[in-house]
Amino acid sequence: MKVKAHSRYVRQSPYKVRRVLDLVRGLPVQEAEHVLRLTPRAAAEPIAKVLASAVANAEHNHALDAEDLVVAEAFANEGPTLKRFRPRARGRATSIHKRTCHITIVVAEKGREVT
Repeated sequence: MKVKAHSRYVRQSPYKVRRVLDLVRGLPVQEAEHVLRLTPRAAAEPIAKVLASAVANAEHNHALDAEDLVVAEAFANEGPTLKRFRPRARGRATSIHKRTCHITIVVAEKGREVT
């Protein structure tokens, strides 16, 4: 049984979020929570929330035990980019791209995880 949770339009670059997701992919849920708590990156907080949501979905919707869950899949896709402009010298402007991402975490029971 695979259970997933999404968070959409997170105001962080998908490249930076993927670096944190690589740390928790394949770990048991309790160990992944510890790793996220000790990771000094800003992306760790929204990832921890999505992980907690996936565990809650597994417990309440599918009656799975949280201690038997493993992070089977974790990925961040690119969301829409907010385009802004910064005024520069001589009446010019340069573009600023404020990137967003969609975070997805899939948890599964031990022994049934998908790699």
